[in-house]
Amino acid sequence: MEVTVSILPEQFDHVIGVDTHKLTLTAAVVGANGGCLQVREVAANSKGHAELLTMAATFAGRRLWAVEGTGSYGASFVDSLLAAGETVTEIDRPKRPARKRGKSDEIDALRAAREVFSLKRLNPPRSRGDREQLRILLATRAQFVKQRTELANQLSHLVITASETLRAKLLDTSSRSHACERLARRCLAARTCGAMTDEDRTRLMVMKNLARLIHDLTAIADSYECRQKALLNKMAPGLLAQPGVGVVSAAQVVAAWSHHGRVPTEAAFAAIAGVAPIPASSGQTVRHRLNPGGDRRLNAALHFIVLNRCRYHQPTKDYMARRMSLGKTTREVRRCLKRYLARQLWKFLNGLDKG
Repeated sequence: MEVTVSILPEQFDHVIGVDTHKLTLTAAVVGANGGCLQVREVAANSKGHAELLTMAATFAGRRLWAVEGTGSYGASFVDSLLAAGETVTEIDRPKRPARKRGKSDEIDALRAAREVFSLKRLNPPRSRGDREQLRILLATRAQFVKQRTELANQLSHLVITASETLRAKLLDTSSRSHACERLARRCLAARTCGAMTDEDRTRLMVMKNLARLIHDLTAIADSYECRQKALLNKMAPGLLAQPGVGVVSAAQVVAAWSHHGRVPTEAAFAAIAGVAPIPASSGQTVRHRLNPGGDRRLNAALHFIVLNRCRYHQPTKDYMARRMSLGKTTREVRRCLKRYLARQLWKFLNGLDKG
């Protein structure tokens, strides 16, 4: 059995746990033995940041800040700590079952500080700068694409339920496909005529408005994708040249990986991606099952890359055929490919110039 060795006695004299919220920050200082030395609540602004740094300076020795929510409410506070040369580790927020004995900001700050005693290594916050730009573009583009899909479904429904006169203007009789961009262009090009009823005129007006929104969302999503491509060529040159790797999938991989040292091993990266197999053996049955944990957006990105390789990459197609001839199912082979892909991408990203 692996024994967890605390990093605290060897590296730090005090740990300051911080529970972050929109308006307040609560900090709890503990010593090397886990005893609480001081608790303080400040405003979540630059003045409050300075107050916590001043408080920390009263404790001699090496300090470690254990901060919750480094990517949300604690983001600006972490920037202040790093600018001051402090050492920061990210602490996950507690799950609901861990709060059976009560909850308060002070309790959460103490828990964050004492959780460091179980760590074997520091968990540095995700990098900002280019990586944060990539994350913002990814998240916002995903929302716009989702909205475009909803609008396209609504537009398609309006066309299907329209009168035959209006449908004939909009549907392509030579194709059964109702691609949203083609349908939007037809709606924008359609004109009213004297034979239309008031219902058709109102329907066409609404469809034109929906088509304009779809066109605008498509243009914005494409511009975000171009910006992501430029950032990827800067942050991870050569990644887009890997087989099956597209712009959005590559951006998700780089955003999850963040920077050198964030993910220490390829096994850890596989665990984050939810592609590390979980033992599910019992009795004489030896098997592994799908890992439902990890970052599901990263898992989806690996899945899309594997699907592309299964279709266009000949070595992957040969591997699929060989494993399926041994009795593996398509899903099982894809799981293996996702695990191998996680290892390959981690090695590629960590092989990049750290500068």
